[in-house]
Amino acid sequence: MQSLLKEKLSNSECQKLEKIKDSKVFDFLLEAVELCQPKSIFVNTGSSEDLDYIRKKTLELGEEIDLSTEGHTIHFDNARDQARDKKNTKILIPKEKELQGVNTLDRDEGLGEVKGLLKGTMCDKEMIVGFHSLGPSGSEFSLPAIQITDSLYVAHSETILYRMGYERFTQETLNYFFTFIHSAGKLDEHNTSKNLDNRRVYIDVEGNRVYSVNTQYGGNTLGLKKLAMRLAINHASNEGWLCEHMLIAGIKGPNERITYFTGAFPSLCGKTSTAMMEGELIVGDDIAYIRQINGEAKGVNVEKGIFGIIQGVNSKDDPLIWKALHTKGELIFSNCLLTPEKSVHWIKKDAPLPEKGFNYMQDWQPGKKDKDGKEITPSHPNARFTIALTSLDNLDPDWDNKEGVKISAFVYGGRDSDTSTPIEQAFDWAHGVITKGAALESETTAATLGKAGVRVLNPMSNIDFLSVPLGKYLEMNLEFEKKLKQPPLVFGVNYFLKENEDFLNEREDKRVWYKWIEKRVHNEVDVITTPTGFIPIYEDLKTLFKEVLDKDYSKEAYEKQFTLRIPENLKKIDRVETHYKGLKDIPDILFKILEEQKTRLQKAKTNFKSDYVLPKNFSA
Repeated sequence: MQSLLKEKLSNSECQKLEKIKDSKVFDFLLEAVELCQPKSIFVNTGSSEDLDYIRKKTLELGEEIDLSTEGHTIHFDNARDQARDKKNTKILIPKEKELQGVNTLDRDEGLGEVKGLLKGTMCDKEMIVGFHSLGPSGSEFSLPAIQITDSLYVAHSETILYRMGYERFTQETLNYFFTFIHSAGKLDEHNTSKNLDNRRVYIDVEGNRVYSVNTQYGGNTLGLKKLAMRLAINHASNEGWLCEHMLIAGIKGPNERITYFTGAFPSLCGKTSTAMMEGELIVGDDIAYIRQINGEAKGVNVEKGIFGIIQGVNSKDDPLIWKALHTKGELIFSNCLLTPEKSVHWIKKDAPLPEKGFNYMQDWQPGKKDKDGKEITPSHPNARFTIALTSLDNLDPDWDNKEGVKISAFVYGGRDSDTSTPIEQAFDWAHGVITKGAALESETTAATLGKAGVRVLNPMSNIDFLSVPLGKYLEMNLEFEKKLKQPPLVFGVNYFLKENEDFLNEREDKRVWYKWIEKRVHNEVDVITTPTGFIPIYEDLKTLFKEVLDKDYSKEAYEKQFTLRIPENLKKIDRVETHYKGLKDIPDILFKILEEQKTRLQKAKTNFKSDYVLPKNFSA
């Protein structure tokens, strides 16, 4: 071990590193130490002693504050450091390469800039080195990773969200591992990152590394989350598996049968509520690795915790999360309102609004306004909670299975007010990948982007995290089925269909759609064939609504929801085709499948002499 490393380590920390077998680990640590120049180094092996040290240190340094419920703490980020910094998050690529549609920067330029910003940032701080596993430890799915940070909040969050992986590093020399270097940079009087104008998050795909500096917000600093996702997508593209922005959940069928599906949903499209459906099981809520194993699609949750948006969580709509948030145990709230009683409040919490408190804008009381005259909410709209999956009552017993769970259905859902039916099955894998996944759109809301109803194309809900060209990514998905004996069925869902501005679905109706999916996987219900896919038969849904929700489901409701809307579908195809024609190397099959769908729609319009066709006009 290099002398520079040793002089930063106590005897106990040195002994931890001496058990590491891979020399590449020491090369990385030495590089990080020379760059960041820490005062000392702490090595987190995942032992109870190490985890306890990190928890206590976050409180000592004021990065977290104890709450009245045992194990609960709260953390605050700078008021200007409350979300993923898309502008300054860049993929570093060599000059000779091109990555369309992704925020990129010349690799040499980017490395020079971010290393300059990181230089000496830990001179008065302790460097925390954490060894982790992305995916179940000891699994074919797992990817080893090392995160370096000077933020105890970040280190603490990683231990809740990700499996520890120190043992693997002591047992073998690895072909590769992901590395992450983060520094919060200089801190202000509130212990939050100060130099936000120099906030940078650079992903070096070729080096399997992410650099992050002058930020504390989890989306910019928790390396193993969406930052590692960019690295994993690149590896998946080279090795023939999928890294997807998807939940994994289990739907209960008869005789204790569990059928697993993945779900991809852009922001504000129902992803969390789908993962946490009443009566069903959760494996993961955010990122999935999916491989072909013995002819089956198997999936694992990359994480072991949830970094969830807390706005709107309430006891009626989110009983499982609500219970977890009010039960003692390890839990970090971030950017919520801290009350004088050391409890927390957030936007749309079903509890009385406190008369005063402390939040990301410091002292707060109802009606307080910012410098622009805008009222400050008790919590930030992007306030979060960080909690282990094991805190949830609906956690699937197989959530940490090293072999993964068998995936029988892929589901794609966007925010769509006028086009897609609530549930529809694709004709086959390729049709699903193209018309449900690659064509996934979501309408913006006034609350988030200032203008409602703008349709944004977000292929597989993964466009923000791609590190390979979009054409190559689509090809990965199309090719995935070829080694499978029976590919998963592909479905599209839409919870947001409207008539006269009124939703045609109730929030809980999704429980019926997924019970129908479960039956389709096992070929227990028939379908009606339409130009855009297979839809349910009315009688089957009527039965399921009664069984699942104890609700009467009318033929009128069915016809409104499942009418084929030909003009809207044709307009969508035009939008999608126009988008992809402006990009390079898009697979020809995408345009072929879209053109075939357009032809079927036009034929239906001619045959039925109508733009809007009821389900009964198509064959079962």
